[in-house]
Amino acid sequence: MIRRLFGIGVAALLMSFGVTAGDEAKPAKVEVGKVAPTFKFKDQSGKEVDLSELFARGPVLLRLTCGCSGCDKELAYFQEIDAAYKKAGLTSIAIFKEPDAKVAKYAQDKKLNMVYSVDAKGTSWKTFQTTAMPTNFLIGKGGEILAIAQGCDTSGLLAKRLSEKIAKTVSSEPVDVQKKVDQKSK
Repeated sequence: MIRRLFGIGVAALLMSFGVTAGDEAKPAKVEVGKVAPTFKFKDQSGKEVDLSELFARGPVLLRLTCGCSGCDKELAYFQEIDAAYKKAGLTSIAIFKEPDAKVAKYAQDKKLNMVYSVDAKGTSWKTFQTTAMPTNFLIGKGGEILAIAQGCDTSGLLAKRLSEKIAKTVSSEPVDVQKKVDQKSK
């Protein structure tokens, strides 16, 4: 009887402070204008990378992707973005939702030069509150999300628009990655 009264008293006290059983801190909504969530991952060499350390140094283009035919066609545009803005301080990261062995072969075949990781469990998708594949996050120096681009666009228009936003972010001339890839494929 005393334990039950004590339990009821504690619950009443917590409720008076606005705390109820089962309350958990909900993560902030991931959207443009908000600070990107903190996230750690292992890169292709097995080194742990802290995303917040990267965007403390400069802008980051985070691409949550897979190796499907659409994402495969789109990869060339994102490799051009990486090449075009790397010297201006952009870090490009591709996180694949595929098995390690498949991604390692894919990266070798595609001559992938940007930082990449494997997240077969989809933790990064949960952290960034997205189910769309691919989803691209442009994160400015300091961590503010500057753009979110979801979905696959094999025409290169989505990558071109991201390239223009990146150019403004790093104070450089925009590179028409869509045109560059089209010229290389001819």
